[in-house]
Amino acid sequence: MGIVLSTSSGVPLYEQITGQLRAAILTGQLPEGSQLVSLRQLARDLRVSLITTTRAYNDLAAEGLIANVAGKGSYVLPVDRQAAQALAREQVRGQLTRAAATARGAGLELAVVRTLMEEVWHEHQRG
Repeated sequence: MGIVLSTSSGVPLYEQITGQLRAAILTGQLPEGSQLVSLRQLARDLRVSLITTTRAYNDLAAEGLIANVAGKGSYVLPVDRQAAQALAREQVRGQLTRAAATARGAGLELAVVRTLMEEVWHEHQRG
């Protein structure tokens, strides 16, 4: 699986890594039991610091999506799809709350925000 990072997105690199790995796990692209690439190898491949990849893996472990086994690596855990979707809904709601506050503060109409959301949704689907 390829991870693509953007230095101009405003999203921290570790969050980009976490998000892409989370999506791969939740969609089954990385099935239960899969071993993830080592922290050091991922850092080399992505040309980021070891601290960045460690933070991403630790966040995924805290979410219960992977297990970090000392000396053996990191593995994808069984996924409770309902719990994962509930967590995703909570995270999306928080992000949308911040976006709504920004839009309202700028005087944007709801129709404009809907259009923007649809544009972003379709852009994300294209890759």
